[in-house]
Amino acid sequence: MKKLMGFNDVVKLGYKPSQAREIIRTAKKKMVDAGYELYNNKRLGVVPVKVVEEITGLSLLEKGDD
Repeated sequence: MKKLMGFNDVVKLGYKPSQAREIIRTAKKKMVDAGYELYNNKRLGVVPVKVVEEITGLSLLEKGDD
């Protein structure tokens, strides 16, 4: 499984486009707050799966994918 997720990946999980955008936006904010200034870029549209898991509460990585 991929370790990064974008907008389309979140939509494929069943979220509506507006919810998917908000999840990506929130994940980017969390990454910036954690000290990863790279995510403070409006053109960057992918975030780590682990951050999306924290936000949604879903387990997206399979065991051994860490």
